[in-house]
Amino acid sequence: MKIAVLKEGEGETRVAAIPETVKKFAGLGATIAVETGAGDKASIGNAEFEAAGASIGSRAEALKDADIILTVTGPDPVTLTGAKKGALLIGALDPARRGKDIDAYAKAGLEALAMEWMPRITRAQSMDILSSQSNLAGYKAVVDAASVFGRAYPMMMTAAGTVHPAKAFVMGVGVAGLQAIATARRLGAQVSATDVRSATREQIQSLGAKPIFVEGVAGIEGEGKGGYASETSAEYQAAQAELVSGHIAKQDIVITTALIPGRPAPRLISDAQLATMRPGSVIVDLAAEAGGNVEGCVAGETVERHGVKIIGAVQLSRTLAADASALFARNLANFLTAFWDQEKGAAILPDDDEIVAAIRLTKGGKLVNERLKPAQ
Repeated sequence: MKIAVLKEGEGETRVAAIPETVKKFAGLGATIAVETGAGDKASIGNAEFEAAGASIGSRAEALKDADIILTVTGPDPVTLTGAKKGALLIGALDPARRGKDIDAYAKAGLEALAMEWMPRITRAQSMDILSSQSNLAGYKAVVDAASVFGRAYPMMMTAAGTVHPAKAFVMGVGVAGLQAIATARRLGAQVSATDVRSATREQIQSLGAKPIFVEGVAGIEGEGKGGYASETSAEYQAAQAELVSGHIAKQDIVITTALIPGRPAPRLISDAQLATMRPGSVIVDLAAEAGGNVEGCVAGETVERHGVKIIGAVQLSRTLAADASALFARNLANFLTAFWDQEKGAAILPDDDEIVAAIRLTKGGKLVNERLKPAQ
C-alpha cells in the first residue's frame, strides 16, 4: 500500500502529513512518498520526512502506483495525471463550491473523500478537520484583533492611572468561538458570548465568560443535523438583533463565527449596529468566505466603517502552518488507522459505515454522495 503526500498549491501553507504520521503509516506497513518541498511552508524539510521513512520525489513519482493520495485542499485534477484508478483522494475538497473538480475526480476513477463533511459523532472526533482547524482560527482571531486594536486587553494598574480592560463579545460558540473566549480571557479581556443553542450557556460560563441569550423565545431546539447549527425562526432572529444592538454598542472586540453548512453565513451585525460601536473597535468575521456575518465585510481584507475595523478573516489556520499541519495530518492518520485492515495491509471503507457514507463523494467513476445528487 503506497501513500502519496502532495505539495499544496499557491496560498496554502499546510501539508497533509508530518514526520509523526509518516512513521505511523510506516508502522502499518505502508510506503510513503512525499512530493519535494511539500512541507517547506510548514517548516518541515525534505530531510525530516526522509528520516521518518518517506521517499522524496516529483509529483509524478509520488503519484505513481499510489493507493492513497493525501492533500490539504483538493488539487487541480489536471495535476493528478498518472494517478491510479481507484486511488483514495483524501483531504478538504470543498465539494459544495468545486463541483467541476469533483466531477473530474470521478471521471479519473478516483475515490474522493471530503474530510470537511465528517459527521459530528463521538467516534469521528479525532478525525474532524473542521474542529481542529477552527480551534486554531478562534485563537488567531483574538490575536489578530489585538494587533489592530489601539488599546490593551487587560486591566493595568499603573502609577499614571488605571487602564481598563477591553470588552470582547463572541458571537457563535462552536469550536472557534470557545477558543476565542478562552484566548480573550487569557489576555485579560472582559468576555461575553452568545449562541442560538441554549446548551452552550454552560460552556460559556465554564470558561469564565458572561452568557448573553435571548429569553422567552426558542432558538434551535438541540443542534442541527450532524451536530452543526441550523437556521432559526424569524421571531428569534428579531429578538436576537434587538438584544445584540444594546450589547454590541458597549464592546471593543467582537468575534463572529456563525456558519450554516451549505448556506450563506447568517447576518449577525448590520450597518446600523456598527454605527453604535465605539470608534477604534475591532470585529473579526470568521465567516467572511461564506458572505460574512457582518454587513460590509470583505473576505481577505480589513475595511473600516463608522470608525470600526472589520477583518474579513480567511483561512486563519494557514497563518499557523506548523500547528495546523500537525493537527490536520493527525486527523487524516486517525481516519486511515480506524479503517486499516492489518491482514490486508489496506484501508477498507465499508459502504454502510456512517463516516464513509458521509465523506465519500465519488466511487467507480460516479458521484455517490447524496448531498451532491440533484434534487428529484
